[in-house]
Amino acid sequence: QVQLVESGGGLVHTGDSLRLSCAASGHTFSSYVMGWFRQTPGKEREFVVGILWSTGTTYYADSVKGRFTISRDNANTVYLQMNNLKPEDTAAYYCAAAPMVFGRQWSRLKYDYWGQGTQVTVSS
Repeated sequence: QVQLVESGGGLVHTGDSLRLSCAASGHTFSSYVMGWFRQTPGKEREFVVGILWSTGTTYYADSVKGRFTISRDNANTVYLQMNNLKPEDTAAYYCAAAPMVFGRQWSRLKYDYWGQGTQVTVSS
């Protein structure tokens, strides 16, 4: 049974940092892109960043470049380090996994597996 379990969300102030974790189990993700998405009520889900597990190649949305960093370890956990947080970063953050398809935008991959989400709230 595939599971993606996020943790690390919370309430912070503008300029603070948070680190989200996504513990993956039940599958071999070496050929997968592990992505972080976020969503606020009434808005479409937004791709934030992804990492290709096998190579560590990353891709960031422009809105978070220079502030967020994705990484993974050898224990099937993906991290999202978020620095200099802004109120517009407030959202539910979801971890997801998709088989890599070369030539396709990572935001448009078929994400088969999703976590339950963790809330990040940034107060001004």
